[in-house]
Amino acid sequence: MRVREDCQMLLNQMKEITEIQDSALLLAALKAANGDLMEAVTFLTEEHAQEPAQDVAAAEPSAWEGSAVGKQLPQDVSAAPAPLNQDNLHTANTVRPLESPKAPAAERDAAERPQDTHSAENKNRSKRKRCEVWGENSKQNDWRRADDWPVGMKNIGNTCWFSAVIQSLFQLPEFRRLVLGYSLSQKVLESCRSHTGKRNIAFMQELQSLFALMLGTRRKFVDPSAALELLRDVFRSAEEPQQDVSEFTHKLLDWLEDAFQLTVNVTSPGDKSKNPMVQLFYGTFLTEGVHEGNTFSKIETFGQYPLQVNGYRNLSECLEGAMVEGEMDETTASQSVKYGQERWFTKLPPVLTFELSRFEFNQSLGQPEKIHTKLEFPQTIYMDRYLYCNKELIQMKREEMKRLKEKMVILQQKLERYMEYGSGPARFPLPDMLQYMLEFITTKPAVAVPSAQGSQTTLLHSQAEPRVLDVLSQPNGMLERTDTSTEDGAFFLANSSPQQNSNMELQSSVPPAELSEHPAPHVVSEEELNLVRTCLQRWRNEIKQDVQDLKESIARTNLSIEQMYLDPLLRQVPYRLHAVLVHEGQANAGHYWAFIYNQPRKKWLKYNDISVTESSWEELERESFGGLRNTSAYCLMYISDQVSCVGADEDEGPEAVQIQKEVEALTPELRQYIQKDNWRLEQEAEEWEEEQSCKIPQMEPSPASESQDLSSESRPDQLSVCEQSVHSLSSEHARIAQEQTAKAIANTADAYEKNGVEAALCEAFHEEYSRLYLLSKETPTPQNDARLQHVLIYFLQNNAPQQVVERTLLEQFADKNLSYDERSISIMKVARAKLREIGPDDVDMEEYKRWHEDYSLFRKVSIYLLTGLELYQNRKYQESLTYLVHAYQSNEKLLLKGTNRGVNESLIALYRRKCLLKLNEVAASLFVSSEEARVSEGVSILNEQIIPCMHLMNNFDISREDLDAIEVMRNHWCSYLGREDMDAKLQLKLGELLPRLLDGSTEVIVLKEPPKIWPNSPYDLCSRFAAVMESIHGASTVTVK
Repeated sequence: MRVREDCQMLLNQMKEITEIQDSALLLAALKAANGDLMEAVTFLTEEHAQEPAQDVAAAEPSAWEGSAVGKQLPQDVSAAPAPLNQDNLHTANTVRPLESPKAPAAERDAAERPQDTHSAENKNRSKRKRCEVWGENSKQNDWRRADDWPVGMKNIGNTCWFSAVIQSLFQLPEFRRLVLGYSLSQKVLESCRSHTGKRNIAFMQELQSLFALMLGTRRKFVDPSAALELLRDVFRSAEEPQQDVSEFTHKLLDWLEDAFQLTVNVTSPGDKSKNPMVQLFYGTFLTEGVHEGNTFSKIETFGQYPLQVNGYRNLSECLEGAMVEGEMDETTASQSVKYGQERWFTKLPPVLTFELSRFEFNQSLGQPEKIHTKLEFPQTIYMDRYLYCNKELIQMKREEMKRLKEKMVILQQKLERYMEYGSGPARFPLPDMLQYMLEFITTKPAVAVPSAQGSQTTLLHSQAEPRVLDVLSQPNGMLERTDTSTEDGAFFLANSSPQQNSNMELQSSVPPAELSEHPAPHVVSEEELNLVRTCLQRWRNEIKQDVQDLKESIARTNLSIEQMYLDPLLRQVPYRLHAVLVHEGQANAGHYWAFIYNQPRKKWLKYNDISVTESSWEELERESFGGLRNTSAYCLMYISDQVSCVGADEDEGPEAVQIQKEVEALTPELRQYIQKDNWRLEQEAEEWEEEQSCKIPQMEPSPASESQDLSSESRPDQLSVCEQSVHSLSSEHARIAQEQTAKAIANTADAYEKNGVEAALCEAFHEEYSRLYLLSKETPTPQNDARLQHVLIYFLQNNAPQQVVERTLLEQFADKNLSYDERSISIMKVARAKLREIGPDDVDMEEYKRWHEDYSLFRKVSIYLLTGLELYQNRKYQESLTYLVHAYQSNEKLLLKGTNRGVNESLIALYRRKCLLKLNEVAASLFVSSEEARVSEGVSILNEQIIPCMHLMNNFDISREDLDAIEVMRNHWCSYLGREDMDAKLQLKLGELLPRLLDGSTEVIVLKEPPKIWPNSPYDLCSRFAAVMESIHGASTVTVK
């Protein structure tokens, strides 16, 4: 019984959250989620974006006459015919979308990937990006700013709170102008000798430099390390739990206030009325009240106004609760036991900040807890009702509101008596009860009233016949169950034959009461029926009218309450929502980000450390109101209508023009600072490009490939570095295809004997080219990837230049490992001679090198993927994850160049996600075991594999499935917070782990390189590939495209 009640409670909660009323669907989702409420809700609300496959057709081979290789082949040997009909060949050009400078980061990154097709909702999703240095990512767009798009801020270790606050302030044009224009005379600088004063000035200078970079940098995100370094003496270290947003904002405003006070010429040091920070952020309120019979009144200054969240539904209720405490009647002053006070704003600042108190101390647990209740807030709030100048009007309205609420309570109580009628534990609506009684007495009885002719028993065919017809009319012989009282009968009728159903009416052995449709009076006279029916109908109509009148009265009263403050006189002081600071996590660990309204774009943007993405009010509501998950607003920043209008000056033109004007208005020192940083960016980019060009991603060379060249014609000391790297890669690929090349040479015995060595080479070349071309045109299957068989199949499928294809094939025949017999050696020497005759004008060696690097990387990805899948199937999740992560990261680089350059990304992502979830379960089980050795092992797995992998996954174009998997893992660890069965030492260790798990991290993300794998022959690799793919397809629904 208890289990059933719990299940029903979960179903009710799911109905409320998802607004889905289908109990069967909800129950199925709950079962699929193993009873996890949030996982079931996620499953029901999830939308899967599908990615269509895109095929790139290989280019048709051209005739060899006139080509770099053709010039070296005998002229009397005709070119081999095209292997396929001309009409069947086509070239599919992949058009890459142009990058929009104003597109959000998530969309711009997606535009780089031709094979990705995300839904609009997927683009606007919350996508947390972990901090990373630009050199760690091969995509330059991940660290270059796109025109005038706002820049992110690097997280240097639990400093997301700094980013959220500073970004919100920077996007205030007036505040930005004040900071960038801050300057002190030499006299003031010399007179400032206190440590606090010097610190404040130094901080202002660093903040000024940071703002200048945020304005004019070409980087996608800036580094706030210099400004944060000055905070270390005051704020807690980065190793300890994260800084509280409100605490930091309070101290920040104090520092700014003191720093700007030095710019104000006042006779009294305590006079801060002309301080720009005070004018912008500080207001005053008047407190009037009664305490123990004595009245009091005082004026106070405020910067951030604190509001309680618990017990309130929206921001207006929070403010009303903060403005009025206790009773403030006229009779209160004479009663010493009474207490009450009212607060009235006497001056509102242009920037009005509300601090939402979402944490409270749990006495039983001895630790703070976060309040996750839902709190709504509007985009525009009118502050007139809280101003002292409207005191008399508001007091009248509060009295009227109090009266209306009391009336509402009385009306609700009256309605409740009608709608929950009865004296027992089960209560029902009275109109329904009267309706049921009316239906009961009008139901025809199973036994008729005895007639004058006798008391013969008659079965009512009118009740039984429709039941049989219902059964026969159903396509599957089953009745629709319209109410629970007839379920057994419906089942019985559905499983009996029509003959049995018709015979039921004639079986006198069955009691007539069992055949009736509904309960009915056994015997009722016409007089009794008319009397009771008349009374019940009249009473029911009377009650229905009473209920209708009550509902209408409640609706009118509720409307009056809602419209109480819609008076035009109370809508003169509007404040627009500028920024929302959001916290995700629990009281002792979590992550901060900010939603900020961009006035020029008229859109909400999400600032999440280095990531700045376009958002929407709907996303802001989901992540800020609270009530569903661990995310909720922590601080609200409203700006007066005058300030928002200043920020939206349309005469200034586009945002890019405004930014350029602000940069030009900077001091020469700040402009030079921006120019130097942008110059350093270009230098770093050039160094990075050079570093990348020197990296040759290839498999560990085999001993055979390291042996010395048998021929003295191509000594390494005679080759450039580039030529050596190209020679190494192409030789490796020739060695891999050695067996296939040997077969092609073996088939030229007749040509060699009749026409000589050059004719044999030409025939082998043409035959091998045609064979590989046909293979490249075969339709791929999940179990067969022809690209693994030969480098030229990869080149042909990706439309490599003809010169690259031909030179590669010629190098196959020039491979030193083909020294089997006299014919092989002769063909090898002729091929080498022809290679030396190909000049730099015939083949672009840089391009040639890049193609071989790509194929080497492709083989590496394929081998890593196969190894990772095999280890996963053997439940070796730690080893498997390392291979799968490296396979995914390398594959991303290939897919940027085309869909056929790499392997199926969705397959790697699926098993990387599966492996990560499995490994997370292993680490969690080790952690909660409480055994020191096992706990250390679990922490090691989390720190060395799970967290780095999560950070790598959590980039701008993260998929919905990966994001949900990360959320599941985070929730898993958060669920251990405050568990009574976990000792304090373990809880402390958990508190140290969670910031890394939840927060953006700036630590360099390094995953250990997996053990090197010697590349096998193409046939062995293809057989492994087929075996793994068949195994996967037999156990899952993965589709390899």
